[in-house]
Amino acid sequence: MTQTYNNPEPKDYKNDIAVRWCPGCGDHAVLNVLHKAMAELGVPPHMIAVVSGIGCSSRLPYYMNTYGFHTIHGRGGAIATGVKVANPQLTVWQISGDGDCLAIGGNHFIHEVRRNVDLNLLLLNNKIYGLTKGQFSPTSDRGCVSKSSPYGTTEDPFIPAELVFGARGTFFARGIDVELKINQEIMIEGARHKGCSVIEILQNCMIFNNGIHNRITDKAVRANRTIHLVHGEKMLFGKNHDMGLVQEGFGLKAVRLDDGDYTIDDVLIHDAHCQDNFLHQQLAMMDGTNLPVALGVIRDVDAPSYETDVTVQMRKIQAKHRYRNLREMILDGDTWERK
Repeated sequence: MTQTYNNPEPKDYKNDIAVRWCPGCGDHAVLNVLHKAMAELGVPPHMIAVVSGIGCSSRLPYYMNTYGFHTIHGRGGAIATGVKVANPQLTVWQISGDGDCLAIGGNHFIHEVRRNVDLNLLLLNNKIYGLTKGQFSPTSDRGCVSKSSPYGTTEDPFIPAELVFGARGTFFARGIDVELKINQEIMIEGARHKGCSVIEILQNCMIFNNGIHNRITDKAVRANRTIHLVHGEKMLFGKNHDMGLVQEGFGLKAVRLDDGDYTIDDVLIHDAHCQDNFLHQQLAMMDGTNLPVALGVIRDVDAPSYETDVTVQMRKIQAKHRYRNLREMILDGDTWERK
């Protein structure tokens, strides 16, 4: 994080452009929470760059009172990396969707995670292409009926967490668009993390994939089918926190604490800072069927960041040579001037 200023408010990060998303779209909630998170972090707007690719979510930079760059399809990660390396003092946010980030942008995504570039990536996952009017995306469930799969898809989807862990990611968190406090919490923690912070937000598309996350987001079932993980706290869930996660062999098991077989002492404590990602992967892969979907910061570990090491390397090389830039090298020695 860079310099802060006194008493920032969410409105300091908004501009006066009319927001053009469909009524009821989860993007509205994400935008409002991002304004609040930025105000709490206190980074001045002129020290923030918001970069996006193509898609409904990628309109977000237009609604920020910060620097913004609406780039081309799938290339937001490459641009965001360049911005951060060129000016490491900037706080960089990348906004992307499941199509933009994981299809045409998939290669850039895994490499910005692998390099551990110090930026904050909001991956809004509605499991559909919304901007191009309802084709299936890389995260659409097997059997998804869409305009480009009228008889149902015959392929398995990407799970973003798997890609992050496969690329040796240092930060992964998840939220759902209706849990505003959790989303603000993970955005703030992601911004404070030194490295590539991937924040997946399960989001609804009212027009082309309405209700895709209802099995976990509906108020009637949410408490039992999601778990809010907090570092250092017991892995408890349920309306009355009467359920918990325990270890069973090499896996996890959801249990009730009021049936006499298990007590609070059996419930695992979340350690987001553990370097070994074995348990983090298990937590991130829970799907709300037998085990609740994990929300909150799942992984947050220290590792060298790409732009910092590039800067250090560059300064060491510059110190060994008399040239600091290309112009000095060209003008060194004998030159010819027209008279």
